[in-house]
This record gives sequence, structure tokens and C-alpha cells, in this order.
Amino acid sequence: MFDIAFSELIVIALVALIIIGPERLPKLARTAGHLWGRTQRYVNKVKDDIAHDMALDQARQMQHEIEKHVAEAEQAMQANGLSLEQSILQSQHKKPADETPAAPPATPDEPSK
Repeated sequence: MFDIAFSELIVIALVALIIIGPERLPKLARTAGHLWGRTQRYVNKVKDDIAHDMALDQARQMQHEIEKHVAEAEQAMQANGLSLEQSILQSQHKKPADETPAAPPATPDEPSK
């Protein structure tokens, strides 16, 4: 992340040992470790919150798309139902002019005994 080599870390530790002193250095290192851990937890929490918000936004967008498709399907079904009802009504009311009543079916001759 910071691209610090091991030799550079040793130099930083030696300078800190000289400036801070050997009696306060362990306490400072412990405090720095606690602060670093707290910072990492905070950053991870913010990342999780952002990911959660993005997932909610995607879910809402998907819900809107599904509702749109459902509405389109309902409209198509209603249109098809209306056209079907119209065709049924037209076929019921439409009687051809040359249609004559059908003769009753012929009964077969009774067998002779």
C-alpha cells in the first residue's frame, strides 16, 4: 500500500527509539496498533454500508423493472381478452344468409326380423 521496504521500517523504528525513548516506545506502539485496528474496522464498516446501499438500489431497480414487465403483460392479456371476446361475439351474431336449417340426421333402417 505505502510501498515501504523492510530496511526503511528498521530506520523508522531506530529513529522512533531515539526520539521517544525506550520506556515510552512500547506504549506508543500499542496505542498505534489499537488506532490502526480501529481505523481498519471503521473503513470496513463504511465499505459494507456502501455495498449494502448499492445492493438495495439494485434490488429497487430490479423491482421497478419487474413491475413494468408485469404491467405490460397485464395490458397485453387485457387486449388479447378483448379481441377474443369481440371475435366470439361476432361469430355468435354473424349468421350467413344462405344458411338453411339442418335436416335431422337420417335414422338407419331397422333390421328386418
